[in-house]
Amino acid sequence: MPLVTTGELVTRAATTHSAVAAFNIITLEHVEAVIAGAESLDAPVVLQVSENAVKFRYGSLLPLARAAVVAAERAAVPVALHLDHVQSDVLLRQAADAGFGSVMYDAAHLPYAENLAATRAAADWAHSQELWIEAELGEVGGKQGRPALDAHAPGARTDPAEARAFVADSGVDALAVAIGSAHAMTRRTATLDHDLLKRLATTVDVPLVLHGSSGVRDDELTAAVAGGIAKVNVGTALNIAMTGAIREFLAAHPEAVDSRTYLSVGRDAMAEAARRIIQLLAR
Repeated sequence: MPLVTTGELVTRAATTHSAVAAFNIITLEHVEAVIAGAESLDAPVVLQVSENAVKFRYGSLLPLARAAVVAAERAAVPVALHLDHVQSDVLLRQAADAGFGSVMYDAAHLPYAENLAATRAAADWAHSQELWIEAELGEVGGKQGRPALDAHAPGARTDPAEARAFVADSGVDALAVAIGSAHAMTRRTATLDHDLLKRLATTVDVPLVLHGSSGVRDDELTAAVAGGIAKVNVGTALNIAMTGAIREFLAAHPEAVDSRTYLSVGRDAMAEAARRIIQLLAR
């Protein structure tokens, strides 16, 4: 079916007190697995390409984006395409022509005033291209290429009053908030600040997004959705599933050389991981 927009899916999720799952993709196997997981539940899903994924693909956005668009158009469920954690203005301006309906512009590492100015400019451009735009306030640590940050450190969390002003002054359509999760966590030990989330949900008038969700337990995730999170970003959980399945397969089949044999096992594992998370968020 035709591509839908992230904005459509997030707005719908927010009105039903659920959340849409947004999965970061790196390979074609990621794309196929996420769509298979969504189709098994007849549920919508967001495919996300991060700036780091573009760097991995020799700095070229189009090959993975084109593959994702074609796969999405052939999916039996609504699929949106989102450009994630963009810091490069050059990459940002490739989004519309590459088939993306939304972007996450990431200037959260900058001081507040600089973050606001950069995000305002990005939002103005995005809206001129009819793109939905997400930004981040506070610092969700663990992103590749950034200094490590304790998610519980002073200043890391999103301040509700700042968030309200930031959304109003930047014009963004959704806000990623720092409430205790971190990117690239391989253990599910993050503790979310649900009191802070409640204050953010009552203060900010755009949908809220949770990044770093792979390190968050199921009960914490469902509580976050109940508390106002409408989009949940997942990346590392897919990579853990894929890598673990491939390791197990190759240990049992040391003679294997055909990459299809182990990539299919990894793809199946990612599809099951995606299915489980999508089902969890729809409760």
